[in-house]
Amino acid sequence: MTYVGRFAPSPSGPLHLGSLVAALASWLDARAHGGRWLLRIEDVDTPRTVPGAAETIMSQLRALGLHWDGDIVWQSQRGEAYQQAFDALAQRGLIYGCGCTRREIADSALRGGYTNADGERPYTGTCRAGLAPGRQARAWRLRVPPGVETFTDRWLGPQQQDVEHAVGDFVLKRADGLWAYQLAVVVDDAAQGVTDIVRGADLLSSTARQRVLARLLGAQPPRVMHVPLVTDPESGLKLSKQNGAPALDTRQPMLMLEQAWRALGFAPVQVATPEKFLQRATLLWARRFVRHAA
Repeated sequence: MTYVGRFAPSPSGPLHLGSLVAALASWLDARAHGGRWLLRIEDVDTPRTVPGAAETIMSQLRALGLHWDGDIVWQSQRGEAYQQAFDALAQRGLIYGCGCTRREIADSALRGGYTNADGERPYTGTCRAGLAPGRQARAWRLRVPPGVETFTDRWLGPQQQDVEHAVGDFVLKRADGLWAYQLAVVVDDAAQGVTDIVRGADLLSSTARQRVLARLLGAQPPRVMHVPLVTDPESGLKLSKQNGAPALDTRQPMLMLEQAWRALGFAPVQVATPEKFLQRATLLWARRFVRHAA
């Protein structure tokens, strides 16, 4: 099977060091496997989209030598595909309307003692048997099948999650009418033939539910690798746009690449240009993560 990887940033601001770590790791993994590396702009959450951010992200990637293959996919242009997937699930009775507010969901989880280690509060199935009298659907949820989802993360090792109990029936179409990230990413990965996902460890908790959804849609779940997050040395919080992480300084491409490389646990690469850095880093990545590498 030909390796197909992807980098899928949300255009809510420019790339920072944390997002570069994920971009670099996914690019290196694709190149080390002799595969393709796709760029997808995950702008399905239109209220969070910042005008011009996608173009800035593309410019940053080019400045660092992280060139992608093929055409860019924009989630905001993929509504028909998401609707088709939604309709297919609905025809099988796998989707239902939910009238619960966020506060009601949180209160229900707290009353039942359902709070996960990452702070996520699972949906306890309040509307699974039908909406209460006088309530209208605010969002549409997937009827999650029972069972434990197991997989091997290429960085973190064996993983498992009982999605029905740890997450509950998760949202596919939001209360504001927008398609949920979980549906969009699974549909797009399947459509693009993505075989391998390399991304930040903060998305590890989404993997099991995405695998469940992929199989319900008749798709093969990709292999996954979740790389370490970069945290702010003062606050301890992960670097993010919401936390005010500074944008990458593409005037210093070698400094940015070396910082991301060290964050992945590798020793510095003593070269002068981004092109030579990426050549050397690809060889080193292959030795560690590609089975047939010498």
